[in-house]
Amino acid sequence: MAPTEPAPLTPDALDGCRALSTAAGWNQTAADWMTFFRSGTVFGITEGGIPVATGAVIAHGPRVAWIGMVLVRGDRRGGGLGTQILKVCLDHCRERGLLPVLDATPAGERVYRPLGFLPWFGLTRWEGIGSGSIPEGVRRIGPGDLPRITGADAAALGAPRPELLAGLAASGAPALIAETGRGFALGRPGRVATQIGPVVAEDESTAARLIEAAIAAASGPLIIDLADRHAGLADLLRTRGFVPRRPFLRMALHHPAPVGNPLHLYAAAGPEFG
Repeated sequence: MAPTEPAPLTPDALDGCRALSTAAGWNQTAADWMTFFRSGTVFGITEGGIPVATGAVIAHGPRVAWIGMVLVRGDRRGGGLGTQILKVCLDHCRERGLLPVLDATPAGERVYRPLGFLPWFGLTRWEGIGSGSIPEGVRRIGPGDLPRITGADAAALGAPRPELLAGLAASGAPALIAETGRGFALGRPGRVATQIGPVVAEDESTAARLIEAAIAAASGPLIIDLADRHAGLADLLRTRGFVPRRPFLRMALHHPAPVGNPLHLYAAAGPEFG
């Protein structure tokens, strides 16, 4: 059966979407996919009603759109389905006046650059195990902290995403704030590991304390997508037994400079959410 043209999917396609990300070895859960369905648009190409390629767009405020979950089933790769999906995602952004931003793998970068995506900064995924003791000066986020962390995150990212942050704070993963108010760290449960991020702070020492606290507050496998400019934090992760696994490159369409203040973004929420 021939594949369909790219079109929006409904939550009825959840199982098929999860099968794609699981087969690719990705970390997303059903809850992650439902965030895309609830807060954004999931596009898909199907065969016999089953997704063989997907891509998701979530608007972070009125200016920025995050593109993620660009997946193609293994036996359908190399046929241009991923490019078809990406172009539909870009059309969706263009129609709404949104700047498309994404975190590209090296393979994805080779697809995105010819389409006009320009690099902003690099990130590296680190993998390790949760352990340790929570340092002083850090506490769990409470409901009254959400306005503060939402504002700090929007300033760092260059776009607001209050619904996403509220969901992360309630996910059961580490949700921590510096008692000084100078930074916070969130996380979310994953299929194979807890993702730590975003981590936003006004200085590296606060970010280090928050990352130490998040590692201590979680158990089992952890992943952290750390911005490459923070070499001191990479050294910290090495001392905690973390290992770098793969790079990402944050890119935006025809926009050479980051929006927001990326110096305050120490770890991302993952390539699916930014």
